[in-house]
Amino acid sequence: MNIVPDTSVVIDGRVSEQVDADADPDSDAVGEGFAGATVYVPEAVVGELEAQANDGRESGWDGLGELQRLADRHEDGAVTVQYVGRRPAEVEQREAGEGTIDAIIRDLADEHDATLVTSDIVQSEVAKATGLDVLYLEPRGRDAESLDIEHFFDETTMSLHLKVGVAPMAKRGEIGDMHYEQIRDEVSTETDLKEWAQDIENSARASAEGFVELNEPGMSIVQFKQYRIAIARPPFSDKLEITAVRPIVKTDLDDYEHADELRERLLKQQRGVLISGSPGAGKSTFAQAVAEFLADSDFAVKTMEKPRDLQVGDDITQYTELGGSMAKTADSLLMVRPDYTIYDEVRKTDDFEVFADMRLAGVGMVGVVHATRAIDALQRLVGRVELGMIPQVVDTVVYIEAGEVDTVYDVTTEVKVPEGLMEEDLARPVIMIRDFETGQPAYEIYTFNRQVVTVPIGADEQGAGTESGTERIAKQEVEREIRAIAHGHVEVEIRDPDTAIVYVEDDDISAVIGKGGGRISDVEDRLGIDIDVRSFSEQPQGASGTPSASGSSGGSSGGATGGETVAPEITSRHVVIPMDGYEGETVEVQADGEYLFTATVSRGGEVQVSRGSAIAEELERAIDRGKTLMVSPS
Repeated sequence: MNIVPDTSVVIDGRVSEQVDADADPDSDAVGEGFAGATVYVPEAVVGELEAQANDGRESGWDGLGELQRLADRHEDGAVTVQYVGRRPAEVEQREAGEGTIDAIIRDLADEHDATLVTSDIVQSEVAKATGLDVLYLEPRGRDAESLDIEHFFDETTMSLHLKVGVAPMAKRGEIGDMHYEQIRDEVSTETDLKEWAQDIENSARASAEGFVELNEPGMSIVQFKQYRIAIARPPFSDKLEITAVRPIVKTDLDDYEHADELRERLLKQQRGVLISGSPGAGKSTFAQAVAEFLADSDFAVKTMEKPRDLQVGDDITQYTELGGSMAKTADSLLMVRPDYTIYDEVRKTDDFEVFADMRLAGVGMVGVVHATRAIDALQRLVGRVELGMIPQVVDTVVYIEAGEVDTVYDVTTEVKVPEGLMEEDLARPVIMIRDFETGQPAYEIYTFNRQVVTVPIGADEQGAGTESGTERIAKQEVEREIRAIAHGHVEVEIRDPDTAIVYVEDDDISAVIGKGGGRISDVEDRLGIDIDVRSFSEQPQGASGTPSASGSSGGSSGGATGGETVAPEITSRHVVIPMDGYEGETVEVQADGEYLFTATVSRGGEVQVSRGSAIAEELERAIDRGKTLMVSPS
């Protein structure tokens, strides 16, 4: 008998198993007449197994072990083993999932007049259709009811951390009170980790409740029942490591503050909701509660996750990337037309764009976002979504801390004069962020002098003696206008939202005021603020009198230092700060540790400041004076 095994039966060890069953008359196993057969092993199978082993995949090592067992049977005379065919080209290796290697194996079976042996039902049916003699062996079953690592978990364990050469560690406790602790004295060996990893991957493939979410060189992500497991291998990680995470609580919406109000809000119409919080705060747990409430309220609910780890009921279908793209997943979901979609882990610019597209198409969207403040979640949309569209994309922000609803914001648009500005001709569209419970404004977001600014309104956002966001903007604009007139040093002091004092050199007073006060009146009309012009000799004792003390156009951020050193480029129209790798992020710009301004990095990986603006002048002065410019995430 001549046989050609494909990759599936080699990985499962089925060929040597059948040879041994034929050779042992006392064996309970049923053989298939393999004893004395000639086994033609395709080089394509060897190449595929080698590639898998090099990627750190246990299936590759399993298959290579089977090839060694066949070599031993060849030496014993039980079978004759010959390697035939050619190694697949690199492009064929990449297209293995499209059947390229399977076709090579079928051709070899035909060439050697051999029976094709496979555990792949698709390969079997295709081979039969082409007239080949086929032996289909059912895939080997495995005990997939539990995992070997489950004994490390108790009822308080949220995550398990295993690494070669390190004693097992775990995060245990309650939401908001987790502790990272050692759970065994004995360190884990490489053999331990390999056995656990093999058990995890095999169980995920064999169980209807498991699947391999990601399988890349150096990293595999597996979902098995309630466990999400990441297996990292060298060279991606320095040593073999397994991290298993599971939810330790399951909640419903009634367990949270503002439950009645949130229910009414979600049921009234499809909403755009961002659930924000720091890692481990309980965002996903709250998102699960929202998903199940919506499903119980007669809404069609789907999820978009990578990896899929939300613990939701069977009536909620969980989708992941389609063809490596969430945009394709969104296109498919728009055909399904769910009422609500839960988008877990909205992080990158592409994620925010997909979220916005689906929301604007009329789908209710609930996104989970990492943020250390509720307002930060909304600011992550700035620069990624057109400013005026933000309230249509997101109208509710929920901030979770220690497993509880800490803050809820209502997001709307109004055409008004921003807080602190007085003149009617300064009215513009303003994004209003209000406290959901009290209805009081907390922030305003709007454009001012071509810059997007976020201004805190509540007193709790401003300490005593600290400039408000509006005061900083007013100071920046007054300074810009006066510096366009004066030749010497200029300092601005904001007394209240509609009054400023400007200190200039004695020689500049007449030029700034103008004939009959006309020039300063023009500035006041443009800015909507009363300006009192004084000389430095009238400045109170103790007030700043040096350029560096008042030169910042954006106020102080508390003297924070650090970040990435940058070298701006000055063009005819802009000062350009390169920020590769920070696309879409909000960053702070400092000069020698002194705060200058906050901006959002463009999709092209840069911050552009228009020349002639107060911010650009500050930047150019800092460059001229040789100051070190630093940029750090806000």
